[in-house]
Amino acid sequence: MSATWWSAHALLPTGPARSVLFEVADGRFSAVRPGSAPGAAHRLPGVALPGFANVHSHAFHRALRGRTHDRGGTFWTWRERMYAVAGRLDPDSYRALATAAYAEMALAGVSAVGEFHYLHHGPGGRPYDDPHVMSRALVDAAAAAGVRLTLLDTCYLAGGLDADGHRPLEGVQRRFGDGDAHSWAARAAAGPAHGVAVHSVRAVPRAALVTVAEVAAGRPLHVHLSEQPAENAACLAAHGLTPTALLESEGLLGPTTTAVHATHLTGADIAALGASGTGACLCPTTERDLADGIGPAVELAVAGAPLSLGSDQHAVVDLVEEARALEMHARLASGERGRFRPDDLLAALTRHSAIGGSDAGLAVGAPADLVALRTDTVRTAGADPAQVLLAATAADVDTVLVGGEVVVREGRHRLGDVGTLLTAAIAPLWEDP
Repeated sequence: MSATWWSAHALLPTGPARSVLFEVADGRFSAVRPGSAPGAAHRLPGVALPGFANVHSHAFHRALRGRTHDRGGTFWTWRERMYAVAGRLDPDSYRALATAAYAEMALAGVSAVGEFHYLHHGPGGRPYDDPHVMSRALVDAAAAAGVRLTLLDTCYLAGGLDADGHRPLEGVQRRFGDGDAHSWAARAAAGPAHGVAVHSVRAVPRAALVTVAEVAAGRPLHVHLSEQPAENAACLAAHGLTPTALLESEGLLGPTTTAVHATHLTGADIAALGASGTGACLCPTTERDLADGIGPAVELAVAGAPLSLGSDQHAVVDLVEEARALEMHARLASGERGRFRPDDLLAALTRHSAIGGSDAGLAVGAPADLVALRTDTVRTAGADPAQVLLAATAADVDTVLVGGEVVVREGRHRLGDVGTLLTAAIAPLWEDP
């Protein structure tokens, strides 16, 4: 399949460009020609950007939006409501919810998502007849929604950590666990996952970390890292090490590893992540929703850790806002503007390499993943196209191509009314049993 698209403005790897013609063949850009007349090409409104990478997602958390604010509390009280949703999902409802959640992401310009998947088993932890049925539900959902999926099969073996060691899984947590690291590894290796994850040092004992590293074997390896001070305190009490130092000691840091959140780090932690080339995925809208804190994004970038972005629990699905928040949170923390340039934000927004993809962007040979952001809305009118990420929101996404296929056109997903899909998927999860 071939097609030709034209945009008055585009953010190319070489910088902002005008009057750009994109030729697409077999799902990839076969030509990118600045300074070209549109001719018979399909015209894109506004400015063209590479498809966005949502590097950290828990699709089923989308059901929590607008449901966790009435009692205040902390991350830990929020977690109890998350467990309540996790306890009610089955393969069919999981597929329906994930399809709607991924479609919402596509409407926001996301062409690829990294799914941190740990809802593996049935109620009480009983395996399904097909041990991969929940994973396949996510694969099917992404295909229906038109986004690329990197499925990260997550090792989750313990219910918590304190000075006395790891606690056993309890209640809904039993759906997440495989008993031991070798059972997890055998199931994960036989399934459809593209990469793996350590849920956290709270949920994976030290002795199991090496098994996860072996299963990863150069594929994407993600881990929740130092999201909460309590995690750091527990790890220090149990191991005498910070979570970062523990991962480093067990050989889990490196260019294929992404530390998610990385909010509460020491200077030595930051140096270790940077020196090893470990990436850091920040999720600013989730981190502020859960009162996690503002992470050391500038310090991580300076140290050499590539930054990426995720919408995590999907309290907000707006990757442009995640990118803008990277700069705005850094301003709040430092009292200075311009900690990240617009091209830095674009790089974080399109860090597909964090989930095993290509960072080539709008370039010949790259996957034909493209987002057209309107520059004539009440939010973006008058903005310099090169600085559009500091003005736009997901509402300004007009067109999304994934592999050259049109997934979103004129702000409408190919599946139709995504709000209706979300309502149908979420409402039953909150009905009285």
